[in-house]
Amino acid sequence: MAVAVVSVPVSDPAAALTFYSEVIGLAVLRDEPMGPEMRWIQLQPKDGGATIALVTWFDAMPPGGVQGLMLGVEDVDAEYARIGALGVMLSPVDAQPWGRFTMLNDPDGNGLVLAQLTAPEEFRTR
Repeated sequence: MAVAVVSVPVSDPAAALTFYSEVIGLAVLRDEPMGPEMRWIQLQPKDGGATIALVTWFDAMPPGGVQGLMLGVEDVDAEYARIGALGVMLSPVDAQPWGRFTMLNDPDGNGLVLAQLTAPEEFRTR
């Protein structure tokens, strides 16, 4: 079973759409009306994989309630430089056994991790 959609709670769907598409670089799959006051906005990494939906309708998920949403990147240093040049605050790049990463927040305070992951030991020896 694959992860299909992760809901990310936001207060302003238009501002969040701009952030996730223009700053983070996700592709817009859908941006459609969902009733008179809501939109279904679904984005995905350009290479495919699980998607995110920018949501406003879950009472138990206030904007900014997601923390630690990890996005895999090929080169964390390049992404750090690119996104930092856009005026976004990022944590210093850090290294752990599982990879190198930086953290940032979207306009609502949802916490994102941009991670250049290393393969688990069992995969490096094959």
